[in-house]
Amino acid sequence: MSGTTRSSAGLDARRRRILFRAWHRGTREMDLLMGRFTDALIGEMSDTDVLDFERLIEVEDPDLFGWLASGTPPEGFDTPVFHRFRHFHLSGEGVPEL
Repeated sequence: MSGTTRSSAGLDARRRRILFRAWHRGTREMDLLMGRFTDALIGEMSDTDVLDFERLIEVEDPDLFGWLASGTPPEGFDTPVFHRFRHFHLSGEGVPEL
C-alpha cells in the first residue's frame, strides 16, 4: 500500500518512476522518509536534483538511514538534494499534520 498524497498526473515518466520507487523501497520507515520528501518536492526538482535523487534512491536502507542520522554521506552522495532531504525531515517539514 502506498502512502503517497501526490498524484503522478502532470509528471514525466522519469518523475513518476521516482515517485513510485520512493514509496516502495522495502522498509516502511524509509518508504515514509523518501515518499514524503518526493511527494512534496518532485515537481520542483531540477534535472540535476532528479539525477542525484535517482542515485540516492538506490542506496540500501540501512546505509541511507545512517547517513541521515549522521549527516555525513560518502563522497558522491554529498549533494544539495541529500542535504535538502535531511533538512526536510529534521526541520519537521516531513511530518504530516494530524
